[in-house]
Amino acid sequence: MAIRHRRRQLIATMRKNELTLRNARRLAVLRRRDAAVIAGLRAQIAEQAALIQDQGTLLAHSRKIFERSSAAARIGVWECNLAGEHLTWTDMVYDIFELPRGSALDRGRTLEFYTPGSLEELHERRSKAIEEGTGFTLDAQIITAKGNRRWMRITATVESENGVAVRIFGMKQDITEEKILADRTRYLAEFDVLTGLANRTQFQARLLETKRRHVETGQPCALLLVDLDGFKKVNDTFGHAAGDECLKQVARRLKNVCGQADIVARIGGDEFAILSSAHHMEDVAARLAGDIIGVVSAPLDQFGAALKLGASVGISLFDASTPSELLRRADMALYAAKAAGRNTFEVFRADLNTRLKNPRSVAVA
Repeated sequence: MAIRHRRRQLIATMRKNELTLRNARRLAVLRRRDAAVIAGLRAQIAEQAALIQDQGTLLAHSRKIFERSSAAARIGVWECNLAGEHLTWTDMVYDIFELPRGSALDRGRTLEFYTPGSLEELHERRSKAIEEGTGFTLDAQIITAKGNRRWMRITATVESENGVAVRIFGMKQDITEEKILADRTRYLAEFDVLTGLANRTQFQARLLETKRRHVETGQPCALLLVDLDGFKKVNDTFGHAAGDECLKQVARRLKNVCGQADIVARIGGDEFAILSSAHHMEDVAARLAGDIIGVVSAPLDQFGAALKLGASVGISLFDASTPSELLRRADMALYAAKAAGRNTFEVFRADLNTRLKNPRSVAVA
């Protein structure tokens, strides 16, 4: 009995040990498997961390490029929460307005920087965009916090939720230099650089427009051509610099005496043209021509010397003729004034052709 009992105990112990060993082996396998899983997870986490870091670096690099590009192009981003009219600006927008970066913003205060005309247009465009849920682009002029005038291009987009506008956002770009260049280019295209008067191109455009208005409405007008007498002698005697200064003084005098004229232009070396609807009657145009001769004939102070010029004036009153014909008639009258002894004026009349043996002819280009 004792032997049988010990045998049973031995068998039970062996089975227990075998089970323990089996469990130990299973546990070891599980531990190895868990270790592999953990190692894999750690590798994935490390890989994702590296990816996040790379993406963060790339994002920071992209942001730096954007900031540099924005600074170079003078572009800033803005947005306005419509519920409370709360503004958010990037640094460049602060710079455009010459306000401290990050300073508190009040929309009512920022609107005070806009010039009256730009502010009115901004109100109209913004209200319409919010009402229609669209956007707009506007070139607006501001006077910055430091008193400088600047031009700014505003682009705006309205964001809506359930058909209700909730936010408006966009960009603001400083285009002051662009505007200055455009204005300078326009000035060079339309004005005489030496005298500041309108040039021939602008004069021709105005002549065509005035003639069109005359045909449509019957509004009368007079065309006066002025040619300086004795100018070549000044150039030959005192040089072109003195001649240029004389032209500047003559231009100032013409602007003063022709203050009511539609346009005063320099259309050639020493030739000027005046269009004036205020002097459309022959006697009034004749008085203006006399005044022109008077102011041009007054001595010109140049290099300490009192230089004297004269002026011959040809007048053509508007009728049904073409602009080219009107200019030709004024030129014929001018030629007649020259032939009559200079420093005088002549009004074009139908018999002028027969009175002149060798009339000049000038056409609108």
